[in-house]
Amino acid sequence: MRRSRTVALTAAAAAAVLVVTGCTSSSKSGGSSASGSAEGGSGANAATKGIVNASDKKGGTVTYEMKGTPDSLDPGNTYYAYIYNFSRLYGRPLTTFNPAPGEEGNKLVPDLAESMGQQSADGLTWTYKLRKGLKYDDGTPISSKDVKYAIERSNYALDVNSNGPVYFHDLLVDNATPYAGPYKDKEGGLNSIETPDDTTIVFHLQHPFADFDYLVSAPETVPVPQAKDTGAEYVKKIASSGSYKFESYEDGKQAVLVPNTNWDKSTDPIRKQLADKIVLKFNIDQATIDKDLLAGNAQVDLVGGGVDPQTQAQILQNPKLKASTDNAYGGRLVYMAINSKLAPFDNVECRKAVQYAIDKVSVQTALGGPIRGQIANTVLPPDIAGHQDFNLYETKDNKGDEAKAKEALKACGKEGGINTVLSARTERATEVAAATSIQAALKKVGINAEIQQYPQGKYLQDAAGSPQFAAEHNIGLMMMQWGADWPTGYGFLQQIVDGRTIKPSGNNNLAQLNDPGVNKLIDDAAINPDKGAREKIYGDVDKKVMEQAVYVPLTYFKVFLYRPDNATNLVSTSAFSGEYDYLNIGSTK
Repeated sequence: MRRSRTVALTAAAAAAVLVVTGCTSSSKSGGSSASGSAEGGSGANAATKGIVNASDKKGGTVTYEMKGTPDSLDPGNTYYAYIYNFSRLYGRPLTTFNPAPGEEGNKLVPDLAESMGQQSADGLTWTYKLRKGLKYDDGTPISSKDVKYAIERSNYALDVNSNGPVYFHDLLVDNATPYAGPYKDKEGGLNSIETPDDTTIVFHLQHPFADFDYLVSAPETVPVPQAKDTGAEYVKKIASSGSYKFESYEDGKQAVLVPNTNWDKSTDPIRKQLADKIVLKFNIDQATIDKDLLAGNAQVDLVGGGVDPQTQAQILQNPKLKASTDNAYGGRLVYMAINSKLAPFDNVECRKAVQYAIDKVSVQTALGGPIRGQIANTVLPPDIAGHQDFNLYETKDNKGDEAKAKEALKACGKEGGINTVLSARTERATEVAAATSIQAALKKVGINAEIQQYPQGKYLQDAAGSPQFAAEHNIGLMMMQWGADWPTGYGFLQQIVDGRTIKPSGNNNLAQLNDPGVNKLIDDAAINPDKGAREKIYGDVDKKVMEQAVYVPLTYFKVFLYRPDNATNLVSTSAFSGEYDYLNIGSTK
C-alpha cells in the first residue's frame, strides 16, 4: 500500500479541470527524434504504448525532484513505488521489471540472477544463480551471501529498518529458535536461506508460493556487504551494485549519483548508463517541480503522482503541452472501506445500503475528474491480471439509487437511519472532498456520517488501521487508496482481503474481512502453478469480496504526467504505479 502515494488536488481546482477534455491517444506512438519536441510525433499517451525519445546517447544530467523526502534510499528500508523504481539505478535485485511499454513492462526479467528462479517439484524451494563477474562500486565481488544478508537486515530487524514489507519473514521457514536478525544474532543467520557457494542462493518456504519471482524483485534482495552495513546510517554510504553510485548524499536536501566504473555492461543486459550525473532534489514545492518540468530544468517528478491542479488545467488547455503528457493507470484503487465488525455494518444489508447510496460521479469529480480515474465497480483495477468487469451494485449512470439504498436499510432493520463516522486523511484534500460528497449522498437515505480527519502518517497505525480505535470512535466508514506491491492479483489483494492479515495496529484490511472462502481462495492461488488458473481465482476473490459489500470501489486511479522535451527513454510502467521507468532515462540537457 505504502508504495502508492498521490498528489492532492484541491476540490476547486479539480472541478475546474473538468471543463477541459481529457487526454486522448495520438495516432502516432513509440520513439521520436532525440530532440523530443511535441511536433516530433510522440503525442499524448505515447509513453504508455512505446518508448518516447528512444536514445543511446551518453552524457548530460538527469534531474529528479520530489515533494518532501523519501522514507529512505536504503533499498532494504523502503516501501514506496518511486524508491523501488529509483533504487534500481544503484542496486540490482535478483529479478526486476522489463523497461518496456505496456504489458511488456509488467514482465519480470533476471537482474542480479542469471535466470528466473528454479522451483522444486514440491514448490517449497526456490534456487537462483547469480551472474558471474558482479562487483560493487569499490571493485569487491558480489556474493550470494550479501543477498541473504540483505534480506535478514530488512525483514528481521524492524527495530532498525522498519519501513519495508516483511513478506520474506512471513513466508520463509523460520529457525527452531526464532531468528532475531543480524544486529542481535551475530553468529547464526537464517537457516531458511542457504548459500552453498558465492553464486547460489536457495530459499526454503513454509508453503508453495507461485509469485516468488515477483517477490525477489523487491529492493530487499539488493545485495548488502555485512562488513559495510551501518544499520540506520547505511543510507549515507550505500554500496552500489547498479550502474550508478552515490557521489554525495545530503539528508533532506539532495543526492548525487555518478556512473559506477565497476559496473560491467556484459553482466547487465537491461541498463544503459547514459547520464554523466543524476541529481535528486528533495523538499521541492509541487508547483516548482511542475514549472521545472515544463521548462526542461528537471526531467522527472520522482514521486510520479502527476502535476498539481493548476498545472493540469494549464496543460489541458494547451495542445502543444498536452501532446507531451501521459495519463496512465497505476494498479491502484481509490475506495471506501466499511467496518464489517462494527454494528450495524456487521449486517451485509446495511453495507449494501451504502453501496447503493453513493453517487460515484460526484466522487470522481471531487477526486479530479476522469483524467484522475475511471469510475470503479470492482476491487481489482483493470491493469492487474485477473480483473473482470462486473457490477454487483449497479445504479443508473453510476449516480446512486436512493430507493435501493432505503430498501437495503429496511432489510437490515435500520430504516430509521444510521449514525456513524467517516474517516479521511487530513493532508489529502481530494480524499476529504470525496468524503464530503459521500457524506451528502448517504444523508439522503438516512445515514448520517460525521467526517473525522486524521494525519496520514498515523492513519493506519493509530486511527483507521487500529480496529480497537475504530470501534471506540464509531468509525464505520474509512477512505482509502491501495496500490499493488507487484502487478498480480496476490500482490494487490492479499493484504486487504485476507482475514489473517488483520493486525491491532497498522492494519490494511480496514473492513476486517475474514471470510474463510476468501482466505482459502487466496491460498489456492498462491500455490497454483498455472498462471491462467491463478488469475481466474483472483477474479473469483474479487467477486466474493464484493458480494460481502465490505469495500466501495470509487475510482481506478490514474496519473497525469508531463514529460520534458529533453528527457529520453521515457516509458510509463504500471509495475511502478504508472510512473516512468527510471532505469534508462537520459537527458539531452
